[in-house]
Amino acid sequence: MKHIRYFDGHCDTIYRCYVTGEGMRSNGGHIALDRIDGFDSYAQMFTFFWDADEAPARGMLAVAKEMYVLFQNQLQLNSDCLIHCRSTADVLKCAGKGKVCALLSVEGADLLDCDPDNIELAQQWGVKLINPTWNCSNALSGSHCRDNHRGLSDVGRAFVKQAEQANILMDVSHLSQKGFWDLVEMTSRPIVASHSNSRSVYEHSRGLTDDQFRAVCETGGVVGLNFYSGFVGTHPTMDMLIRHLEHFLELGGEKHVAIGGDLDGCDETVIGINGVQDVPKLWMDLKEKGYSDQLLDDLFWNNWLRLF
Repeated sequence: MKHIRYFDGHCDTIYRCYVTGEGMRSNGGHIALDRIDGFDSYAQMFTFFWDADEAPARGMLAVAKEMYVLFQNQLQLNSDCLIHCRSTADVLKCAGKGKVCALLSVEGADLLDCDPDNIELAQQWGVKLINPTWNCSNALSGSHCRDNHRGLSDVGRAFVKQAEQANILMDVSHLSQKGFWDLVEMTSRPIVASHSNSRSVYEHSRGLTDDQFRAVCETGGVVGLNFYSGFVGTHPTMDMLIRHLEHFLELGGEKHVAIGGDLDGCDETVIGINGVQDVPKLWMDLKEKGYSDQLLDDLFWNNWLRLF
């Protein structure tokens, strides 16, 4: 099987390691450094996540800080194969050394106490993407499944502006419809949906409408295909996942679709993808369907790479 360049926009491996006590080199999850094969280059956006409905007494920001410490410890333990990257230049340099390129995101601004002043800390950590909300609505906005008609608050708008100044992009994968359009109206930066599929192909509130997808493209942003079976369809086959991709391509998404597998963040994945080691199967399926090497390289590498 041809080795490929692969850049994935979302996984919950840090969260899983935080909960289970396992490390990133060897674990029972979807992503482990000792099971990565089939890639000429591999870049992964690792997210900090915690359910705000289960916020501990010490606070959500404390959890984020603990996850950052865990990440730093894993970088030290796996320095032979894992490097923290903060830019496109870093990724290219790291990939040239044959190392795994690790980038950071925050899934739910609750982990930053929804406080614009904490953007500076996220910037220091090297965070590249922030979801204003997870499934829980918060002080910034409603979410896709709670208060879907509530948009960005004044604090939410201040948070977005502060993030833009810090060169951090907004990730709309869990954001409310109203919050999404408020963001489109005010942003001067690309918007991403790091792990979302097409609502036209399979109706789910976590999917993007065609208008939303076009809006993301118009900002210069990227949408990452999600491997979670519940977002793919009733019959979550590889072909069904490809239907989401092809619909986005029909809308002009050649330079705006990538992968955001949501690995370690979902219990059931697309049939045939049981972990990061199986991603080359998707590449091969697309190649057999006649996708050009240039389009495949854009989908699996370039489209994420250019944003940072």
